[in-house]
Amino acid sequence: MMNGRAIRAIVRKDLKVVLQSKAVLIPLIMVPLILLVIIPAVGGLLLANTDPSSPAITDFRRETGAFFDNLPGTINDRLQQYDSEVQRITYVVFNLYFPAMYLLLPTMVANVIAADSFAGEKERKTLEALIYTPTTDRELYVAKLISPWLAGVGVGWIGYIAFALIVTLTTWSLMGGVFVFDLAWLLLILWVTPAAAGIGLGAMVLVSSRVSTFQEAYQLGGVVVVPVLLLLFGQLGGVVYFSPLVAFVVGAILWAITVALIVYGARTFHRGELMARL
Repeated sequence: MMNGRAIRAIVRKDLKVVLQSKAVLIPLIMVPLILLVIIPAVGGLLLANTDPSSPAITDFRRETGAFFDNLPGTINDRLQQYDSEVQRITYVVFNLYFPAMYLLLPTMVANVIAADSFAGEKERKTLEALIYTPTTDRELYVAKLISPWLAGVGVGWIGYIAFALIVTLTTWSLMGGVFVFDLAWLLLILWVTPAAAGIGLGAMVLVSSRVSTFQEAYQLGGVVVVPVLLLLFGQLGGVVYFSPLVAFVVGAILWAITVALIVYGARTFHRGELMARL
C-alpha cells in the first residue's frame, strides 16, 4: 500500500516550485501562447479576410495540389460541404496541420517539469532532504512522475480550449461555426494527449536523476519529442492524414512506449544511487 499522503505532499511541492521558477515557467507560458493562440489567431484572421480569387490562394492551391488530390475520402466528403477554396484550405490547415503541432505542447510541458524533477533538486540543494522523506523508492518515483504528467495534460487540455476558441472566433465569418472538433480531435485530447505527456516522463526522470543540472536534463531528454516531430513531418509531407484511426494508433504506440519507460524506470530507480551522486 503506497503512502498517498507523502506522494501528494511531494506533488504539491513540485508544482509549487514550477510556479516559482522562471526557467521552467516561461517556456510553459510562451510556447502554448505562440503555438495555440498567436499563430492560429493570425492565420485565422488572414484566411477569413482573404479573397478566394486572390493570387495567394491560387498559388497555394496549385502548389499543394498533390496533397489535396490524395486526401482520404472521408476528408474529401467534409471539404465538399464548403463552397469556397478558402474555406477548404482553412479546414485543412487547422484540422490536418495543427494536431501534430498541438501534440508538441503536452510533450514539451511534461519534459520541462520532469527535467527539473531530480536535477532541479540537486541545483537547489534540496535533494538530500527529499531522499530522506518517509517514502519508498517506488513512492518517490511515482510522486516525481505525477506532477509533470498532470501539468502536461492540464496545459494540453487548456491549450486546446484556447485554440478552438481562437480559431472559431477569428474564422466565424468565413466558416460559420465550430469546425475544429470531431471524433479525431476528441481522441487526440482524451487518448493521445495523456500519452504524449507521459512518453517523456519515464525517460526524463531517468535522465534527470543521473545528471547534475536542469539544462543537462532538458537537453538530453529532448529526444522524446522525435516521435511527435515525425508525425508532424508525415502530415506536412502528405504521408499521414489526421483521422480517428490515426489518432487511436498514435495514442496506442505512445502509451506502449510510456508504459515501457515507466516500468523500466521503476525497476531501476534507487535513491541510494542518488545519494552517491550528491
